[in-house]
Amino acid sequence: MNMKQTQNFKNHTIFLKGFHGLLTLGILGLVGGGLSYLIQGDDEATYPASLFILISLLLTVIMWYLRIFPLKAQDRAIRAEENLRHYVLAGKLLPPNLKISQIVALRFAPDEELLPLIERTLEKNLTQKEIKKEIKNWKPDYYRV
Repeated sequence: MNMKQTQNFKNHTIFLKGFHGLLTLGILGLVGGGLSYLIQGDDEATYPASLFILISLLLTVIMWYLRIFPLKAQDRAIRAEENLRHYVLAGKLLPPNLKISQIVALRFAPDEELLPLIERTLEKNLTQKEIKKEIKNWKPDYYRV
């Protein structure tokens, strides 16, 4: 997303061509090539084909963790930031029964919408997507990838 574009519910997710696209296509190519080599090849092809498939599985696991580890760190930072913001606005920390996914979604709510949205979230157990849809004046977050 272009940093100058106004962020909202419909465009807040980021697709990284190199990570989400190229890496995924490369892994799928390895799997496809390995399976093709395994099916069409003779007995001598079994070992290299199995290695291609194993490498693609390992790359998939690596790709997963490359995405999850930074997101977990960002979630911790968001929880701390939103706890501080809630403390400033309400004089107390966030309710402990809010899930991290809900807190991550609430960060897009401007200050004037935050407290009522937290109440609705707790009353109706809103999902991350439902919380984001309820926000009227989107507060952008251009730093999360």
